[in-house]
Amino acid sequence: MPTGRLEELEEKIGVAFGDPALLREALTHSSFANESPQISPRDNERLEYLGDAVLQLITAEYLFKLRPGSKEGEMTQLRSAMVNTNTLAALAEELGLGDYLFLGKGIAKGGGRGLKSLLANAFEAVLGAIFLDAGYDAAYHYYLDRFRSLPEPVQDENFKGRLQQVVQERFGLTPYYDSAGARGGRQREYTAVVYAGADPLGTGHGATKQAAEQEAARSALSELDRRAASSKGVRQRRRPAPEPEAPKPEAVMDTEADVDSTALDKAVALAEYGTSEVLAEPEPKPRRRSRRPRQPADQSAATPQAEPAWGAEHEFTEAPTGGA
Repeated sequence: MPTGRLEELEEKIGVAFGDPALLREALTHSSFANESPQISPRDNERLEYLGDAVLQLITAEYLFKLRPGSKEGEMTQLRSAMVNTNTLAALAEELGLGDYLFLGKGIAKGGGRGLKSLLANAFEAVLGAIFLDAGYDAAYHYYLDRFRSLPEPVQDENFKGRLQQVVQERFGLTPYYDSAGARGGRQREYTAVVYAGADPLGTGHGATKQAAEQEAARSALSELDRRAASSKGVRQRRRPAPEPEAPKPEAVMDTEADVDSTALDKAVALAEYGTSEVLAEPEPKPRRRSRRPRQPADQSAATPQAEPAWGAEHEFTEAPTGGA
């Protein structure tokens, strides 16, 4: 049984219910409905379903008006942060909603009045009851007045929203979750596996289905980051080394006919005088006529014989005359 009176809660909410049975139903957990159907035969799951839909409309309208320049993806991320379990549990705690819950004996003894999942579900169920009893405007202010009064921004990471955005950008797919519950001791533990197509990305465990899916999404984001880092490292290792740049061709000198020197002489000249000096066209040298050597003339023909001198070398003999 609750420790607080419903009239006190109506004052906190600021709504006087025309049908108080709606408020009682919104605060009744299925465990109490099963144990005490004569007191509250209906649990709050149907009102929770309605309240969740109303909450989506409230937050969508609020963000649409508050952020006229935001894109659809950004508003979806913000809305997810506004309606996640941590946010709704914080709003329920501000109201002290746990004191007004109808819980079964086992859950009440196990600390169920402080469980975030139960508080968040009860907050949505009360929102649905307000919508039915007092209309949309009352439900709008019931939620937003309390959301704006939160002492600090919601710190919860919306892993599911982030994963959906990443998977859609990388693979063009929408992730989906396969969840199953198994009893372990006094509390049920849920296991969730998130997939992108047929590829399992991550596994999570939690006391609730939502918590298990959030944990699975967190694990999937870590796995995708690891894959991206590994793929980047492989690409860097496989990247071929840059080819050495070909040396830029220097000015071509056609000095074969102008410079009378060997290849080594050209290199020495380039190093000593620079390109301009070597490229300068040399002045034409005067051509020397080659003289052909004269053949020595015959001595007999070249040198006239000297006339004999009269002297001892030449004796003059008279021709003999006839008769001695």
